[in-house]
Amino acid sequence: MARVDVKNVSLSFGAYRALNDVSISFADGGFYALLGPSGSGKTTLLRMIAGFEYPDEGSILIGGEAVESVPVDKRRIGMVFQNYAIFPNMSVAENVAFGLRVRGEKGAGVEKAVSDALDLVQLGHLAKRRPHQLSGGQRQRVALARAIVTKPRVLLLDEPLSALDKGLRKDMQIELKRIQREVGVTTIFVTHDQDEALSISDRIGILKDGAIVQEGAPEEIYDRPRSEFAATFLGEANIIEGTAEGGRLTLENGVSIPLPQEAARSSGHLRCAIRPERVHVVPGGLASVNLSQAGTLTGIVRHKLFSGSLSTYSIDCDGRQFQAIVPRTGEDDIRMGSPVEVTWKKEDLIILA
Repeated sequence: MARVDVKNVSLSFGAYRALNDVSISFADGGFYALLGPSGSGKTTLLRMIAGFEYPDEGSILIGGEAVESVPVDKRRIGMVFQNYAIFPNMSVAENVAFGLRVRGEKGAGVEKAVSDALDLVQLGHLAKRRPHQLSGGQRQRVALARAIVTKPRVLLLDEPLSALDKGLRKDMQIELKRIQREVGVTTIFVTHDQDEALSISDRIGILKDGAIVQEGAPEEIYDRPRSEFAATFLGEANIIEGTAEGGRLTLENGVSIPLPQEAARSSGHLRCAIRPERVHVVPGGLASVNLSQAGTLTGIVRHKLFSGSLSTYSIDCDGRQFQAIVPRTGEDDIRMGSPVEVTWKKEDLIILA
């Protein structure tokens, strides 16, 4: 197990700048997600840590050792690819043993290591099967067992669950978290799935255009994103802007809403975000709303999406589309086309850089 430090790393492919002065650290034993849209640099960064790409500038340290010039097979990393990359002509046990055999290991020690790895991923009873006899989730577990059987210092996962259906993906998220905790290996995984990153990682690094936009614990980034991109990429967010003065924000239509304490002394133009689940939808009057403590806009319900225990509303507030996600009640009197007020606590307003 080892800490990974990426320091001021840059990489270009011709005129294209894939990574631009990226610095991020992955603590020993942690579970990290690299999240971002296509082309953001997340897979390039993972491949660079693995040794498949080499930086033009900067350094990468694994366990305190600089590895920029160290080849893949000497870095002691395990990697699981999106397409599993398991050998169809080998049994499950032979696939898992492959890395050990390549290193020249033989005998009972290999059999014991393979058995332990398969038991860890709960596939010991399928050791003799061939890949075509396995489900997608089972093949993914074989790939994971093959990666951890060599006892790597770092485990790298490149969108390992993207080929699975929704139900199986959820199950594998739980299993992946369990296995990582039992092994204790530093794990870095690439994903484009925000829910997946929030669910199973200890920390998240969000990338955009080859740079780290924000890094931190999932709760921290979700509750306090530093930019509009982070706010809208990791979850949904309503964006509002206006002129700040005297602890309030005046919007273009003249509506004034209170700012949270952290922005009470702000002045000038300000952009803010509010999560849809923090928004309350109030039919009728404003009798229950304290205007000094709550942000309030009036609007018309344009769309309603029912999803079991929740209802999602799209509300036209003077030309601004506002999203609200609220618990569904038995007496739902909010209908499409009806006038409503949308309100939120001023402390839930997120100030964006």
